[in-house]
Amino acid sequence: MAVPRRRPPLLIRPVREPATVPPPLDGPWAPTDDRLDRADLLPLPDGGHGPEDVLIDPQGRAVSGDEQGRLWWWPADAPAGTRPTLLAETGGRPLGIEVDPVDGELLVCDAYRGLLRVTPDGAVRELTGSGEVHLADNATVARDGTVYFTDSSDRFPLSHWKRDLLEHRPNGRVLAYDRRTGRTEVVTSGLYFPNGVALTPDESALMLVETATHRLLRVDLPEGRATVLADLPAYPDNVSAVGDDTYWIALPSPRLPSMEKLLPHPRVRQLVALLPGAVQPQPRRYGLVALVDGAGRVLRTLHGPSGAYPMITGVRQHGQRLWLGSLTAAGVARVDLS
Repeated sequence: MAVPRRRPPLLIRPVREPATVPPPLDGPWAPTDDRLDRADLLPLPDGGHGPEDVLIDPQGRAVSGDEQGRLWWWPADAPAGTRPTLLAETGGRPLGIEVDPVDGELLVCDAYRGLLRVTPDGAVRELTGSGEVHLADNATVARDGTVYFTDSSDRFPLSHWKRDLLEHRPNGRVLAYDRRTGRTEVVTSGLYFPNGVALTPDESALMLVETATHRLLRVDLPEGRATVLADLPAYPDNVSAVGDDTYWIALPSPRLPSMEKLLPHPRVRQLVALLPGAVQPQPRRYGLVALVDGAGRVLRTLHGPSGAYPMITGVRQHGQRLWLGSLTAAGVARVDLS
């Protein structure tokens, strides 16, 4: 059964900000590797869309969700075109997916139900409710099972994420769920749509991105002090650790000059937020992921200039393959890295 959807505020509360200028995709961001336009597609069934994140679980299954609240799995070595098997139904909207290293179960950020635990056979249990978590988005799990996850907005549900970006206020935070006590604590707050998050190898810090300000941050633990590492040329989404202090970032769209020119004009942004979604500024149809190190330096970028696999929101390396998720695509995608 689908859970009730939170009603968004009718009006945004924008503040005046200086305009910014998107940097070009050049240097390490140059589109010299366009393999994302040739990715293998593993489709969702029944017209499903929106496999926002993707994970390879301990059973060797590629697991992803869809906008109907279902979780699906494919064999990791499945050929392109293979259809998945149903794992579970959350009743909400699954986003980030991680593995609990303590017991191998899945931890799922559900945009409408909070943080969930899913067993290998598909049983779903709620760890945090929608009353204490507003928009659970992406997570990372420590070796002791502590789950660090983003609560992207305390004002707007996932269905109205554009309103949060137009409002451009620090409505988000990072939370930590303690599996031993069942308690959820605030790690840091005052963030601009915090999204992807990943632990450093020594678990002394989090690598975190803010979608609204297109920034890569390092958040020291346990004090929660944030340091800006990079200003990105695209809007970032999920982050996943490779394990060697490098991290893949999914970037659903290059930055939009039209959005950034609106920042000094709060009244105009308020009017834009009331327009139908189809006439608001739209993400560019362009595939992009980046590999960065712990200092925020860009090591590698992969592109899909034609947008054959659009709006990439999830990225995960498994061996010499890269798995991709999308907020809008009809399945997960896979490319070889070699």
